[in-house]
Amino acid sequence: MSKIFIIMGKSSTGKDTIYKKLIEKKELNLKKIISYTTRPIRQNETNGVEYFFVDEDYMKELEKSQKIIEHRAYNTIHGIWNYFTVDDGQINLDVSDYLLIGTLESFKQIKKYYGTNVYPIYIEVEDGIRLKRALNREQKQKNPKYAELCRRYLADEEDFSEDNIKKAGIKKRYSNLDINICLHQIIDDITKL
Repeated sequence: MSKIFIIMGKSSTGKDTIYKKLIEKKELNLKKIISYTTRPIRQNETNGVEYFFVDEDYMKELEKSQKIIEHRAYNTIHGIWNYFTVDDGQINLDVSDYLLIGTLESFKQIKKYYGTNVYPIYIEVEDGIRLKRALNREQKQKNPKYAELCRRYLADEEDFSEDNIKKAGIKKRYSNLDINICLHQIIDDITKL
């Protein structure tokens, strides 16, 4: 049976970059799982690449059809933003290993749905470095949303508390101060599994 690897960590820990580099490693043969969101698309994002960007009506149709595997909602300064994974035919554990970016909550829900074939890849970076990275990224946006950046940064403290990490069963952490070292450690562990 194949596996689902879920990359998670606080905002601006480098999850997207690590995700892209792992997908590029052909020898790992990891398939993408594209999540869905109702949040607005950001500059330089492409529908169907980072996420499927949908409206709430479409999300409700998926809920009625019992297609949603996991769901998270965030009350942002711009309203409720939903993120969710859908049983839409992307995942076939008889055929492939998969890679997904998620949260502790999505990890727990997906593990409940798929069982022991789900593995965490928890990325961490010192908070001051994370804040600098987040600010640099936001400054590059056409319309920077600094209040949302601050909300996410503070929400991470609660969402990724030590207690929540422990409850999710996360035992191994990968420090992303040097992306090459971090990637090497992750690739080594994926290969062993």
